[in-house]
Amino acid sequence: MSIFGSIMGAIFGHGAQAKTAETTTTATPGAAPASTSTSLAPASAAPGTPAAQTVDVAAIVDKAAAATGEKLDWRTSIVDLMKALGLDSSLAARKELAKELHYSGDTNNTATMNVWLHQQVMAKLAANGGKLPADIKT
Repeated sequence: MSIFGSIMGAIFGHGAQAKTAETTTTATPGAAPASTSTSLAPASAAPGTPAAQTVDVAAIVDKAAAATGEKLDWRTSIVDLMKALGLDSSLAARKELAKELHYSGDTNNTATMNVWLHQQVMAKLAANGGKLPADIKT
């Protein structure tokens, strides 16, 4: 699985599976949508398309960060976000994530790369149904 896929899986968890199940059931006429986790809320969708699901990213990552026992600033740090989710946050893993997300800058300039990675991950989470708090800039 890709590193970004691992981030998505850690945040969306069963919600991603429920979303897939709902897409499958809505394609069958007369089928009732699958029940989803209480952390998911339906968002409005165009007629004829499956309803998108929103996931409160802050609630999930705050809980995961608290469970680590470390003070993690995941709202601004890609390293802390990855640590909170129990993922490898090494430079090699971040360089691989940069490659996945098509980073065109110098991966040896880790400060710039890390800021870019965090922005990209937050933007992609939001684009995939993640509800982000206002203090997170995408």
